[in-house]
Amino acid sequence: MRVMTIANMNTIESREVAEMVEMRHADVMRNIENYIAAISENAKLRSQDYFIPDTYKVEGNNKTYPCYRLTKMGCEMVANKLTGKKGILFTAEYVKRFNEMEAEQAGSYMIADPVARALKWAEEEKIRQEQAKQLEMQKPLVVFGNAVKASSTSILIGALAKLLKQNGIDMGQKRLFQWMRDTGYLIKSGNDKNMPTQRAMEMGLFEIKEGNYIDSNDVNRITRTTKVTGKGQVYFINKFLAEAKKAKQIAAGEE
Repeated sequence: MRVMTIANMNTIESREVAEMVEMRHADVMRNIENYIAAISENAKLRSQDYFIPDTYKVEGNNKTYPCYRLTKMGCEMVANKLTGKKGILFTAEYVKRFNEMEAEQAGSYMIADPVARALKWAEEEKIRQEQAKQLEMQKPLVVFGNAVKASSTSILIGALAKLLKQNGIDMGQKRLFQWMRDTGYLIKSGNDKNMPTQRAMEMGLFEIKEGNYIDSNDVNRITRTTKVTGKGQVYFINKFLAEAKKAKQIAAGEE
């Protein structure tokens, strides 16, 4: 059972959730990212209260893979999207898991010996502080988001690269296109190369602007241009800022 307590919040890892709901982990991850994108539209909500970014490694493979840790509220959100027997069984399972974690935590404060109880509390407090530091490191920065969240102006990916540079992220247009293709936001090849993937469109990160022109042979040509929405600008810049912050803290030996 892959569970963890972080910053006073009990969590269940998304791989465990995928097993519980009998779905592919990739599908669970995609659903969670859609939930996060929707939550980010409300300034009063914090996606970290529901879904906490994390990574894991597979035994025998040193590569790092993304995942999420779901709080109780995050599990409730997932459960609300499930119907029928599957939703009932998942709700019963995650409620049981969280009750077990809460009971285990409560037990540590029922140690009769006051010295042993104090030592146990100090040990758990140290863990909580380390986990709180980790959560703070992972929390996306929202200063930029507040400035453009309500923007209805879409921009070219090259303009997004300039915004990233203004925010301290050295990412040119060519590298940004390649990164978006490699990470599944843009289509990699074919006639639709550099067009948004279905997932990216569903998240509201891009829009496609169509135009037309008459070429030298008097043939009417249709053009399609990928543009980053205001919501997409918030998403990508906060994502890069959060990753840069994490890398900086790791380099400083804070992890």
